[in-house]
Amino acid sequence: MTPEKTTELEIENRRLKLAVEELSVLNDLARAISGLQSSEEIIDTIVRRSLRAINAEQGVITLVEKDKAEPMKTLVRAMVNSMEHEEFHVNELMLGWMQLNKKPLLIDNPRSDSRFQFAGWDETVRNLLCVPLIVKSELIGVLTVYNKKGLQNFAEDDKRLLSIIAGQSAQVVENARLYEKEQQLFHIRQEVQVAAKIQEELLPKSAPKLSGYDIAGKTISAQTIGGDYFDFIPVNENKLAICLGDVSGKGLPASLLMANVQATLRGITLGTNSASVCIQRSNKLLHQSTGAEKFVTLFYGILDTALHQFCFCNAGHNNPFLFSQESEPLQLETGGIVLGMMDDFSYEEETITLQSNDILVIYSDGITEAMNTSEEDFGEERLIKIILQNKNSDASTLVEKIVSEVKSFAGKAEQSDDITLVVVKRN
Repeated sequence: MTPEKTTELEIENRRLKLAVEELSVLNDLARAISGLQSSEEIIDTIVRRSLRAINAEQGVITLVEKDKAEPMKTLVRAMVNSMEHEEFHVNELMLGWMQLNKKPLLIDNPRSDSRFQFAGWDETVRNLLCVPLIVKSELIGVLTVYNKKGLQNFAEDDKRLLSIIAGQSAQVVENARLYEKEQQLFHIRQEVQVAAKIQEELLPKSAPKLSGYDIAGKTISAQTIGGDYFDFIPVNENKLAICLGDVSGKGLPASLLMANVQATLRGITLGTNSASVCIQRSNKLLHQSTGAEKFVTLFYGILDTALHQFCFCNAGHNNPFLFSQESEPLQLETGGIVLGMMDDFSYEEETITLQSNDILVIYSDGITEAMNTSEEDFGEERLIKIILQNKNSDASTLVEKIVSEVKSFAGKAEQSDDITLVVVKRN
């Protein structure tokens, strides 16, 4: 056999040997991750098997998080015999290079590489090999191994094998991550449904029946759970507290704050007949228990059915309207700032007398600020017009008419805020 033939045979044997080794590594990896679902367990297994195959000291998989403000999430795994070493993370310069080039990167001496001279390498990093994890042409992560054992450098064969491992692992990692996100969303949806049910239970199931008065209330959340709130709280046999508020924000945080406000008001109402005192105490408690960015607009009044008087305090809420037969609609403004902004604020109250056929309409800004497809507000004028046109209707019918007109006005425009209102009519 000629020397040339011998050389060709050796090359072919070496190629076949490498192919068998690569196939063995991939089969070993496939078996190891086949029964795993957790992305962390899968990543841990991929990194450990990669370190064993490449004969490196440490490894890391960096996942690119597209839907978060943070550029990446890093999971580091080290071999047992190198646990005393510093855990190496992929720096942002390398990640940026990988996002731009999407190809393997082999560096024998990182500190002398001009491309990454400002990377701030750890002193113990001698060399590294970095390969992309790509799914559908998108970089989803980076697999990096550090410090070839035996004080050697990584070779082209190492780069090829690690690239194959990354290619086979990328879809598995992405599938695991997507599955976990789906499970998280499922649990969140379940929690939201439970919260919505709890919120529904907290709101009045029906309006109270009071001699000489007709009362109705309704709320429609823009989301599954909302931040608007209304309540009827019996004070004694002749007095009823009526509340309507709007909590800052939307969704679950707003609903939790709303529940807190409701519990606070129910507790304080039973201890005072003064609307301003109730608001002042509620404000102090809310300010102490929440951050400055959390606040509540609230209208609170106490209806005395014996004296036909209504004592109210408006804490930064939309001004309710009082419709009397003999005068123009009156806005109930007296009160003060929104709840939760200042620890000690002196709120004012006002008492009005309700005449026969008077109508009190308390509402949230989801009504007057409802917008149509032309981005036009529903506004106070339309609300007043509807009330005057339907002043002879009972309270429940008037509530439904207002809601119907708001929805008709909005048309196909998405409801951006909760809609809540309470109507009180003296017979």
